[in-house]
Amino acid sequence: MKYYLGVDLGGTNIVAGVVDEHYNIIAKHREPTDTGRSFEDIVASIAHTAHKAVENASLTMQDIEGVGIGAPSCIDPKTNLLVNSNNFGWQNVPFPDELKKHFDRPLFIRNDADCAALGEALAGAAKDYDSAVMATLGTGVGGGVILNKRIFSGCDNMGAEIGHTKLVFHGEKCTCGQLGCLEAYASATALIRQAKEAARAQPDSLLNTLCGGDLENMEAKTAFDAMAQGDKTATEVIDRYISYLAAGLSSLVAIFRPEAIIIGGGVSNAGDVLLKPLNEKLFQSTYAATEIGVPPVVRAQLGNDAGIVGAAMLARSNQ
Repeated sequence: MKYYLGVDLGGTNIVAGVVDEHYNIIAKHREPTDTGRSFEDIVASIAHTAHKAVENASLTMQDIEGVGIGAPSCIDPKTNLLVNSNNFGWQNVPFPDELKKHFDRPLFIRNDADCAALGEALAGAAKDYDSAVMATLGTGVGGGVILNKRIFSGCDNMGAEIGHTKLVFHGEKCTCGQLGCLEAYASATALIRQAKEAARAQPDSLLNTLCGGDLENMEAKTAFDAMAQGDKTATEVIDRYISYLAAGLSSLVAIFRPEAIIIGGGVSNAGDVLLKPLNEKLFQSTYAATEIGVPPVVRAQLGNDAGIVGAAMLARSNQ
């Protein structure tokens, strides 16, 4: 049996897992990230977390074929620097070189969203497909493109930024500084903003009631809960939100023609209430849908483990 090590570097936690060649996580270890620390201290914590996961698996690092790390940014192949990570305050830091001080195994680093997409493609919702697109609907809109079971991210590994494709010309301002990005309309943050705007315009809406009269308590789930209780305003908010999402995904279908689209992130917890109308609207929004069909939209299956599995398998497939 061959073993690989996957690390998911998040803003809250660092999680490492030992993964076997059948994509099973046999041991994990988790430590808080504490993003206020120095770059070097966080890298040292990544190494400590990784070594503890190997220890928990009753293995040694020499039993590990390779180490894959999913990071919230990309490595510039020209400079070998991690380009930018807002949550960590990192810009052009020597992430690979610092990691190599702690690991003597083959080391592979990719964007964390790409790793999650690869994990779902190999062992989760898209394991029966060769090609898939994943969109994670959380604070932002992340995701990845998998073609022939491999990550596709362009000539410099910095592509496939699904959340920053343009949806509305000169539209809402995005966290990236651009206007009209899909993230500004289809993230959980965007849904919360849209629900707050609707609640202010319709004071009698259940949206206000479920927030206890304080719109700062609004969550993405609140809009789905109000819709489930028959609230007209919430129903309109969700319908418009799903329309935005379908329009954005339709562009990805037209470009990549994946066999499936995977939806992850907190908003995906709405389940069929989200997926059924999303599949319908995607068909309505997509070029030549009647003639050639559209890929099914399915819910991610692996949760937070997707990033660990995907990162570990970077080492197996040399991605």
